[in-house]
Amino acid sequence: MPLLPASFSATTISRLALANAVANGLIVVTGGAVRLTGSGLGCPTWPRCTSASFVATPELAGHGAIEFGNRLLTFVLAAVAIATVVAVWRSTRRDLRPLAVLTFLGIPAQALLGGVTVLTGLNPWTVAAHFLVSAVLVALATTLWLRSREPGVGQPLVRRPFVLLTRGIAAATAAVLALGTVVTGSGPHSGDVDDDDVPTGDRMGFDPELISQLHADVVFLLIGLTVAMLVALYATDSPDRVRRAARDLLIVELAQGVVGYVQYFTDLPIALVLLHMAGAVLTTAFAARLVWSVRGPASEVMTSPSSGGHRHQVPSPI
Repeated sequence: MPLLPASFSATTISRLALANAVANGLIVVTGGAVRLTGSGLGCPTWPRCTSASFVATPELAGHGAIEFGNRLLTFVLAAVAIATVVAVWRSTRRDLRPLAVLTFLGIPAQALLGGVTVLTGLNPWTVAAHFLVSAVLVALATTLWLRSREPGVGQPLVRRPFVLLTRGIAAATAAVLALGTVVTGSGPHSGDVDDDDVPTGDRMGFDPELISQLHADVVFLLIGLTVAMLVALYATDSPDRVRRAARDLLIVELAQGVVGYVQYFTDLPIALVLLHMAGAVLTTAFAARLVWSVRGPASEVMTSPSSGGHRHQVPSPI
């Protein structure tokens, strides 16, 4: 009797893909909690927690437990990713295989990068890279889940200028995330409880106020592009799924912007910084959803744009 079914259902694949996306988002938030509680070196070495133990010892107290707990979550994420790869590989959905494999390969890559981060004493550049790789994995896992809900990838639902604008929004989102890591790395939350006496700005060599302003400027650019996209979509009677994706992304961006400003003017309280990190995960996921939305399912039936006909797509709940 086989241990695994010959093929997994579309529902099973979709559920595993959703669990994979959620797990990738949660580990970003828990990683933020490690940093904000000063537990980044709670386990002072890698791959062991201490030179003599793979697990946190009582001497490491709460910081060791927090850091080791986050390391354990990596194994949960790996299990979900492996299950997703197996389910996709045993299905007929060959188009999902690259995404499933990439989300899995990102986990050992992240583990190694996390080890380098610990061994270099929380170098701010490796900390930033650690977060950005996680953001890429969130985008890939979100796209995998959304694609798993449809029979395949079809033709574009909108004209080329909209596709290009969507790519611009994705690029602006990436820039916002990258600058956000520099803002955090230049601020007071280094991740190490013993590093609080390092002057802000000295870790990455940037003026915190200047880099914060640049970050805010790119956020305004991102919001402006999203507003332009949404207005143009309504003005041209575009598909509902693209409109919803742009609308929801704008809502997340505005909420994230409010949290960002409040945390800045209240001296970066830990709770708000953690909420802002969760918002970064949502922004990444919703930006990925917008990119996904501009192409219809494989069963898409479209008339030629030059004929003046309307586009019709399979209804989507997303």
